[in-house]
Amino acid sequence: MVERVKEKRRRGYTRVSPKHQVTIPAEALAAAGIQVGDRLKVEARPGGELVFTRVHDVLERYAGSLTGMYPPGYLDELRDEWR
Repeated sequence: MVERVKEKRRRGYTRVSPKHQVTIPAEALAAAGIQVGDRLKVEARPGGELVFTRVHDVLERYAGSLTGMYPPGYLDELRDEWR
């Protein structure tokens, strides 16, 4: 039986799991301003470099921001005109 020696972890480094998953160090996330729930786009560059870019959902960002612009029932009246 071959005994596996567990490598000591180094701060700021990670490894790829058998499921191709990685854990990004919390310090790196904090420095980039990335928070729980943020969506990220991943791009591969030559030399084994991966670039993570935060993706902003414009619809999610502005949804509900115009609440109160029209009097109650006005938009329903406009929609009724379409029928």
